[in-house]
Amino acid sequence: MENKNVILTQDAIEKRIERIAYEIYEHNYDESSIILAGIWDRGSILTAKIAAHLKRIASFHIDVMEIKLDKQHPAEVELSHQLDFNGKVIILIDDVANSGRTMLYALKPFLQFLPGKIQTAVLVDRRHKSFPLSVDFVGYSLATTIKDMVMVDVEGEEIRSAYLV
Repeated sequence: MENKNVILTQDAIEKRIERIAYEIYEHNYDESSIILAGIWDRGSILTAKIAAHLKRIASFHIDVMEIKLDKQHPAEVELSHQLDFNGKVIILIDDVANSGRTMLYALKPFLQFLPGKIQTAVLVDRRHKSFPLSVDFVGYSLATTIKDMVMVDVEGEEIRSAYLV
């Protein structure tokens, strides 16, 4: 059994998701619509939770989509559906930003267009990125060693905890 060092409980995660939603609203309140693009699978669960909060507080239209890619070999990126991304606000969402590689590859389909803005949101930002990625909306920022792994425990559609291994 692996040794879990819990960094976020379910209650703390819910509060941080709500805060991320408010920050997204504060930075985009004057938009008519935004696109929330969650990286499958934990990023998609996080995206649905952020969208639910945003629907309660924001007047803009929210499109939610899912991005699928192999996180170990991310060359092929698949979107759940196609939209015209020209001039749109796209918020790319994942559970943890480790090296930054997955999020950068997930941007690939959007770069065929001219989006108005692309922003990023994660539940946990490790701050040890090998790729040039800065996260706009962060639930929890953590300085770790290269050997440390941050994991997010999901059960069904519920995010139970985040922990360090």
